[in-house]
Amino acid sequence: MSAPLRVLICDDQVMIRAGLATIVDAQPDLEVAGECGDGQAAVELAAEVRPDVVVMDVRMPVMDGIEATRRLAGAGVEHPVKVLVVTTFNLDEYVYEALRAGASGFLLKDAPPDRLLHGIRTVAMGAALLDPDVTRRLVGRYAARIRPAGGPAENLPLTPRETEVLCLIADGLSNSEIAAALVISPETVKTFVSRILTKLDLRDRVQAVVFAYRHGLAT
Repeated sequence: MSAPLRVLICDDQVMIRAGLATIVDAQPDLEVAGECGDGQAAVELAAEVRPDVVVMDVRMPVMDGIEATRRLAGAGVEHPVKVLVVTTFNLDEYVYEALRAGASGFLLKDAPPDRLLHGIRTVAMGAALLDPDVTRRLVGRYAARIRPAGGPAENLPLTPRETEVLCLIADGLSNSEIAAALVISPETVKTFVSRILTKLDLRDRVQAVVFAYRHGLAT
């Protein structure tokens, strides 16, 4: 058997933190590597316990989850840690900033336990976790702020088809949904996604969504 995924839980509300820990520890393939109540403690504890995934709240004392995410998973971090942000609808703007800071995905705090567990496993495998409806709401709401005033970017190193796929990713579509929309196979979509990430030097689909909006490729 492979070793359990180690999960660090960071939330300043003790009851929520305890609930998350209980859910994680009940799974044979997961274990709680540590718990803490602020972003600074998360950064320090992550360096000590080396978790596979950090489940990160956004609003916390001492250091918020955005700055903690940046220090754990941001550009230039030598050994980045995968971060799954948990939030509520009224914190949309903070989630966007957390994604820019390097988070691999996000969930709502009222998501059912099975969705949390799926999110942890998905992020641990190196994939991004994006709920389509929340993604549209989140990034679409701030499109005017994050899109450059000059309009769509010119001279991107993408083919027309790759640009089309990128726009569909930004709309929150899964690979199978993109395949259906473009009448191509899911395997072909995977190839396009891989090329897009490589050409644009992006880590995952989360960064692809942000890129698309920042360069005026999605509305």
